[in-house]
Amino acid sequence: MSYQDFINASEDTDGIRFAWNVFPTSRVEATRMVVPTSCLFTPLKERPDLPPVAYDPVMCQKPTCGAILNPFCSVDTRSKFWICNICGHRNQFPAHYKDISETNLPAELIQNFSTIEYTLRRSATVPPVFLYVMDLCLDDEDLQALKESLVLSLSLLPPDAMIGLITYGTTVQLHELGVEGISKSYVFRGTKEVEPKALQSMLGITTPDPRKAQAAPAAGAPSGGSRFLQPVEKCDMALSDIIEELQHDPWPINQGCRPHRSTGAALSVAVGLLEATYPNTGGRVMLFCGGPCTQGPGMVTTNELKDTIRTHHDIEKDTANAQFIKKSKKFYDKLAERASANGHVVDIFSCHFDQTGLHEMQSLPEYTGGHIVMGDSFNTALFKLTFQRVFSKDLREQYNMGFNGFFEIKASRELKVSGITGPCISMGKAGPNVAENQIGIGGTQAWKLCHLDNTTTIGAFFEIANHPGQPIAQGSRAHIQFITHYQHSSGEMRVRVTTVARNWADPSINLPSISAGFDQEAACVLMARYAVWKSETDDSPDVLRWVDRMLIRVCQKFGEYQKENPQSFRLPQNFELYPGFMFHLRRSQFLQVFNNSPDETAYYRHKLNREDAVNALTMIQPTLTSYTFTGEPVPVLLDTASIAPDVILLLDTFFHILIFHGETIAQWRKQGYHEQPSHENFRNLLQTPRDDAQEILQSRFPMPRYIDCDQGGSQARFLLAKVNPSQTHNNMFGYGQGQQENAGAPVLTDDVSLQVFMEHLKKLAVTPQ
Repeated sequence: MSYQDFINASEDTDGIRFAWNVFPTSRVEATRMVVPTSCLFTPLKERPDLPPVAYDPVMCQKPTCGAILNPFCSVDTRSKFWICNICGHRNQFPAHYKDISETNLPAELIQNFSTIEYTLRRSATVPPVFLYVMDLCLDDEDLQALKESLVLSLSLLPPDAMIGLITYGTTVQLHELGVEGISKSYVFRGTKEVEPKALQSMLGITTPDPRKAQAAPAAGAPSGGSRFLQPVEKCDMALSDIIEELQHDPWPINQGCRPHRSTGAALSVAVGLLEATYPNTGGRVMLFCGGPCTQGPGMVTTNELKDTIRTHHDIEKDTANAQFIKKSKKFYDKLAERASANGHVVDIFSCHFDQTGLHEMQSLPEYTGGHIVMGDSFNTALFKLTFQRVFSKDLREQYNMGFNGFFEIKASRELKVSGITGPCISMGKAGPNVAENQIGIGGTQAWKLCHLDNTTTIGAFFEIANHPGQPIAQGSRAHIQFITHYQHSSGEMRVRVTTVARNWADPSINLPSISAGFDQEAACVLMARYAVWKSETDDSPDVLRWVDRMLIRVCQKFGEYQKENPQSFRLPQNFELYPGFMFHLRRSQFLQVFNNSPDETAYYRHKLNREDAVNALTMIQPTLTSYTFTGEPVPVLLDTASIAPDVILLLDTFFHILIFHGETIAQWRKQGYHEQPSHENFRNLLQTPRDDAQEILQSRFPMPRYIDCDQGGSQARFLLAKVNPSQTHNNMFGYGQGQQENAGAPVLTDDVSLQVFMEHLKKLAVTPQ
């Protein structure tokens, strides 16, 4: 089996990809490898052949360990004991394992079950809770589209799910659902935060007993939370009527002003309500926001249009437009911590042609694992279809949602956990495997994952704790175990356990075996996450210099070359694409904030931090497919050389799907050749990329923006901004001499091309430091 086959098999069976599939044996050597020992891990990777087993897992009895029995443990079936592969502790099998033998092993000891899922005997007694928080300061068209989407969503929810509704504008209204015939709501001021105790007092909700936190309030109770949160099957008609009767916020908007919008106050009511009624159970607040918060807590800008909303420049220079940022971020961070402590998710559906305050609110979905969806209007297919996909089902026809989870990493004593990147928050759990140096969310070996689905991917970074002079036994392996506890959408409590093993090698004598196990795609995504984490605290130029420095060091370590001779430089086959990935990462919207708003930057970075290797790599280096008359569609280089008058290109950036028609193709289409019976080939050529684009649009979450453009058109800028500028206005006259005419199209840019970048990289790599 080749390493690439091994990497693919690991991803399919365990949902895991390591940057290095062979680990260096000491801390010093690991530092010299440049790319950290790290992995991308999808805890709930969909496995059709993995039915959950209906019993509780067997755990190591050592107090500081708690690892779970797995195929890598040493087992003595006669004496009925097993040795933990994480800590080496000897454990007795429980009494119900008395019939265990070499030929009669439980599932967790079979090699194929390195990933196994347990259904615990204790199940959640409360179905998931959904609380809609709806902006009423929308124009009539947007409001009508949002109302229709919300009414439709009631039929997509689990029938036993609890549902509630909050609307807001100048004030915040919490709607009562248990009242027949009339609309009744509690109104809160939009200018101040509603404290949890004050909210409970106003609504007459008694604080649940922590010992009974999992118990639902009695159905149909005259007071308490059941007035505001009811099962969908019981209140869908009444709630549909309430939603359909909603009107635009009645408060007048003065000339030259924005509406008074109380987003922060509405979220504080929503988080406080779930906190008081359903603590420590699966619930999600779904915010539908059509503009920036202009009053009260979480304020983003004033309600006067002459005060423009903050830009990256305003934030960097701390201008008057950025005066609300620190206070607002502090407010939303505190709200996010409260929500995540109770296992509640906050989703943000932000649809507005301008910014809505995602930059300030980003901690809500980041800490709680919620979705961010960004669009121009609620009356677009992008929002409507994406919202429906939130309620999609998996291969077993069960909702693709895991609630109120927490995630632990156990590792061999030679490894320590530096931290993880992803939609989670630290649980502050100390342990023997916690590293001092942090990358991402560190200082702990357990994290809260309030929401996860079968695509949620975390990046885990490790530190080799072994010092030089402490040899690791020949043939021993590093073991890492990932334990994910969560509430399944069916209400069952489940534990997914994935245990993996990787070989050790001493780089001083066995560097080729380490370099052979390098996964350049996973390494690129992990370094991108690392760079994004650094960019939250460091200046953008500093992060770019750090990315460059790391790339040069990788090339010096693993390239083959003669000193001071750039022409002799060669990289191993499994490193060849890595410099190109880094080139595109440097130019990407994750590290370059120019021409992006703070909201867009927050959105893009959020998506990078939760997607798997394939999707994240598509964001960093988009895919380009060429369609011609001469043959089948073929992937082509993301380069200006791929642009030609007689081809159609399909660009997939993950966020955009763009169909680009060359100049000649566009002219033929405008002249209507495709409508003539004799030009069936041309008609098929136009239709094929549209069919392929449709296939991507139907499955991706969130739904990408679809763009259909021609060469020379304004929308073509989306393609020109992504391609490698090998041909620009500076070199277009000298470029392509001796090549076929019309090979490529120049781009107006002063950016360096990949070719120039590689030449400089080779020079720096072969120069002794």
